[in-house]
Amino acid sequence: MSNIKFEIIDGESSFLDPRRGFDETTEKFQVRMDPLTGRSGHLSHFGAVKAQQLLLGDYERPEIKGNCPFCLELRDKWTPRFVNRVLPGGKLVRGEATLIPNLNPYDVHSGVTIMTDDHVVPLEKLTGKRVSDALFLSVDFLKRIRSVDPSLPYHFIAWNYMPPSGGGIVHPHQQCFATKHPGNQYLDELSASRQFYDTYGVNYWCEYVIEEKRLGQRYIGTVGSSHWLSSFVPRGLLGDTMCVFPEVFDLGDFNSDNITDLSAGLQKLFAYYKDSGIYSFNAALFFGPADQRCFSCHFRIAPRTFLNMRDFAPDVNFYHVLLAEPVSLVLPEQLCQNLRSYFGSA
Repeated sequence: MSNIKFEIIDGESSFLDPRRGFDETTEKFQVRMDPLTGRSGHLSHFGAVKAQQLLLGDYERPEIKGNCPFCLELRDKWTPRFVNRVLPGGKLVRGEATLIPNLNPYDVHSGVTIMTDDHVVPLEKLTGKRVSDALFLSVDFLKRIRSVDPSLPYHFIAWNYMPPSGGGIVHPHQQCFATKHPGNQYLDELSASRQFYDTYGVNYWCEYVIEEKRLGQRYIGTVGSSHWLSSFVPRGLLGDTMCVFPEVFDLGDFNSDNITDLSAGLQKLFAYYKDSGIYSFNAALFFGPADQRCFSCHFRIAPRTFLNMRDFAPDVNFYHVLLAEPVSLVLPEQLCQNLRSYFGSA
């Protein structure tokens, strides 16, 4: 019997609906409890919001594009370089990808990986090579930083793609961090993973994958050593997807095969996004601290959208900002069903 519990609290609300001549109508909703942290999330308004189309060509127009520092003609002139004691040569390059310091750093070591030469890159052109090269540079940078400054125990890579995600520059890029302060969600998951390991003597993430695979409701499939699932408590309005590497515990364990598997899985996910009219997302890849076996490496990606293209209303509100409560309009079980054929596991 699994030590992991998936708790769903079903609810409903009744009102007189003007769309139905003020007949009494009942709408259902759910509150779900995250099986690791115990934090709650709301699921409601099922299917009420669709991803809005972005006219990507508009971002190429000079009055919108402006002077992008990541574009080739300005990159060497307008982007910063690392000091030699941190990274000799000032930057890293692999294929089209270039890793530089963040001009507006969030932390002591805050890197930016410019992913492509092109300024506007639709999902279908975020190829496996482009994604792999960028991830390789980001991981390589964090490994170098760990040697330079081992006092920073936490490492992660983040990615805002297209304006609905909050990304300030359309040109594809990732950000990578070595830090003592990785954020509340990271620390909550790390603490809960340690508690689970101390209580049951097993790794939560390994048991999570096994149990989700047994239940068959949210387990999408495998790509190499990676396991892909729809999150039981989604973080995004349109749901989110997780990729777990159960036997990878820290940055040093994450190798080129893992990068290849993650990139290959993303190609499948991007195909689904394209078919579903999804143009934007937030994503992050989390590594555990060294010398532990309770916190496995995992990746999470959540679609983003404007609610409409009239006033560009964002898809976050007081629930997310003031209550730290995720709200999703997509059932994870339905998202899983939609994705399985793209992973060859229908």
